[in-house]
Amino acid sequence: MLPYFHNSPLKPKTPDIPDRKSLIYFLQPLLSFHNPRTWLILTVLLLQILLLLNVHSLPFSIYITSHPHHIPPPFTLPTTSSAAAILTITEVDTITNLCPLGKVYVYDLPQLFNAELIQNCHELNPWISPCEALSNDGFGGRATGLSKVVPESLIGSWHWTDQFALELIYHNRMVNYRCRTMEPESATAFYIPLYAGLAVGKYLFKKNSSAKDRDMHCELMLIWVQNQTYMKRKNGWDHFISMGRISWDFRRSKDKDWGSSCIYMPGMRNITRLLIEKNPWDYFDIGVPYPTGFHPSTANDITQWQNFVRSRERKTLFCFVGATRGLIKNDFRGLLLSHCYSESDSCRVLDCAGSKCSNGTSEILETFLDSDFCLQPRGDSFTRRSIFDCMVAGSIPVFFWKRTAYYQYEWFLPEEPESYSVFIDRYEVKSGSSIKAVLEKFSKEQVKSMREKVIENIPKIVYAKPNGGINGIKDAFDIAVEGVLRRIKKQEGGYKW
Repeated sequence: MLPYFHNSPLKPKTPDIPDRKSLIYFLQPLLSFHNPRTWLILTVLLLQILLLLNVHSLPFSIYITSHPHHIPPPFTLPTTSSAAAILTITEVDTITNLCPLGKVYVYDLPQLFNAELIQNCHELNPWISPCEALSNDGFGGRATGLSKVVPESLIGSWHWTDQFALELIYHNRMVNYRCRTMEPESATAFYIPLYAGLAVGKYLFKKNSSAKDRDMHCELMLIWVQNQTYMKRKNGWDHFISMGRISWDFRRSKDKDWGSSCIYMPGMRNITRLLIEKNPWDYFDIGVPYPTGFHPSTANDITQWQNFVRSRERKTLFCFVGATRGLIKNDFRGLLLSHCYSESDSCRVLDCAGSKCSNGTSEILETFLDSDFCLQPRGDSFTRRSIFDCMVAGSIPVFFWKRTAYYQYEWFLPEEPESYSVFIDRYEVKSGSSIKAVLEKFSKEQVKSMREKVIENIPKIVYAKPNGGINGIKDAFDIAVEGVLRRIKKQEGGYKW
């Protein structure tokens, strides 16, 4: 059964209220001080006033439970129940100060731009159906194949998540976001739930697809959004979108070239874009973590996993997980693979040629869990999902391009690169320098310190499973959205082109 879309109501209906004069006439006999009912009414009113004055002292979780306001997700799958409680009442925000950076309004786009893509998910890939990978609110199927690798109590937190599922994950989280508002006039930011990456991905490898095909969804979305009142208010400066592919897939300059021209379309000029890889020189591109397979449900899940990777006995100095790119001249990944094979006593290799490392294998996680360091060259572009798979496993990344992480994920990774990673100039490796010799220079204490910094940052690079997030923990979604809200606040009153 394929997922379907629920349209969220824009505003709750206002209950009918009796005429004011009729209400006074009705209450007049009851409000005599000689009538016992008068004292009962006054007592109830007094208790309600006292409760309101003390509501700020109630725990957040208790208040949500006592005042549920259920907002349906963009679509619900048969195997999960993803509706989550959310507060959207202005008075509650004022009392508890839940949303100091402001609120987000989620556009109710026509289903063409999101739900229909998922309903027809079998059309998104010419070789294999991605429907299973995009199921479960974008997390994919449960990773039961990891049962012998991860603690039994945490197996429910692991899924075979596709690296391009970002848009689906963000949309489901956004419609349940604690700072979502149903009233656009009260919004600080506006989220556009276009699945731009899935839409263009449908045509990237399709024979005879045209530039018009690859541009269609983005072009139609911009026409729709530009007709909205609040798009005109700041010319898009307070709008943002998540795009589940790298920036370069949306920067086609000529019809015959790769990808969509979405980012170059005039209407996209001022819209902030959350991408798994950004253009470091474009202010409106924000790099966010690739989705990994770990999706904790509670703060305790995170603590358990951190303790597990912290205590893990690591038998190998470093590892490399990846495949060569035979069509690329002087392929650096091929050089690393050969380097590892020649240092087999210190380096563990997982050659991902063919489909060995596609979603569904436990070998990737095992390799990272068993290694102190993991080699992270650039992928098909400057970044790769493996960076985050490596760090979630508590392994220390080794980079060869600064654009692979340092110039990409500033909101999510520590400011001091040397505190959690190692940088080795690729030209030194090409000249014959030994990676093993570089890594062996780090003392046990230094390795322990770097690993601890990696483990400390795990919550910031994963996407939590509950659509309402984890109370008290900021995951990658929370950090990204709050970062967008801060940028918008900072821009207020500033220069806009």
